[in-house]
Amino acid sequence: MGPLPKRKHSISRRNRRRAHDALSLKHLVRCESCGEYRVAHRVCPNCGSYRGQTVIEVESNK
Repeated sequence: MGPLPKRKHSISRRNRRRAHDALSLKHLVRCESCGEYRVAHRVCPNCGSYRGQTVIEVESNK
């Protein structure tokens, strides 16, 4: 059997260790084609374009 901790870590010590584990927000940029906000380096879900070219066809619900 390997080494085991001698005492239980306190709740505050556990929480201090997890202080940097929070999720961060995605970086949003404006789409060149439609002007909507989208995640950087991804295809625009609104118009289906990436770097000025239409990559996927998007159905409009309007």
